[in-house]
Amino acid sequence: MNYQFIDVKLEGRLTIITLQRPESHNALNFGAHEELQHAFDNFASDSEQWVAIITGSGAKAFCAGHDLKQQASDANLGTPANGFGGLTSRFDMNKPVIAAVNGVAMGGGFELALACDIIIASHNAVFALPEAKVGLAALAGGMQRLPSLIGLKRSMGMLLTGRQVNASEGLQLGFVNEVVEGDVMEAARRWASDILACSPLSVRATKAAVMRSLDVSVSQALTEQWGYPQVQEMLNSQDAIEGPKAFSEKRLPMWVGH
Repeated sequence: MNYQFIDVKLEGRLTIITLQRPESHNALNFGAHEELQHAFDNFASDSEQWVAIITGSGAKAFCAGHDLKQQASDANLGTPANGFGGLTSRFDMNKPVIAAVNGVAMGGGFELALACDIIIASHNAVFALPEAKVGLAALAGGMQRLPSLIGLKRSMGMLLTGRQVNASEGLQLGFVNEVVEGDVMEAARRWASDILACSPLSVRATKAAVMRSLDVSVSQALTEQWGYPQVQEMLNSQDAIEGPKAFSEKRLPMWVGH
């Protein structure tokens, strides 16, 4: 697929996806949604790609959400099968995805970041779910993910007013992992490098077990985790042998991902 609205680069085991509509604050039109769906499909299915970073082009915006100008002229502007940006409803994505938020993350853009596992924000990043101000609602996971991260009252304070939260407050509230003064992509790559130093099967098993445990009791999650395909794949892998062996031999492990 020839991308027009995004850019995709592979750096070793790392996939970097960049939104390329800076003139529209990287708001997503129909074409951008379709391209992101394709890019995340490729990332999910490529056994050689272990971690992804998504960011926006330019210095002002990560993603301003839906392209409201297009939506105003086309009421049927929808999202792909896997949700806003091809990610917010992709519940089988067990590989880690990092959001490098380089500016404004509004509406669906904030929901896209919330669907990622880690959020790294530049000092000028701003987050909001302002859908109620334009007669809509945060239907791409914002109304579900934000309360689970920061609690009911804090999330309702954002959802019912559309108020904006800066990066430092996002860190305090708990949905931002790190705020950086310099290059947000440099920090995101550092986080990706730390993840890539771990066994990819262990990372995927961990993400699968954590995400599935959110809706059940601890006792149920502890019992069910042994049946998760990702956990079984990890336990039966060469990496499960390589990790302890490398530790005992006082060397870095050589992960193969199977």
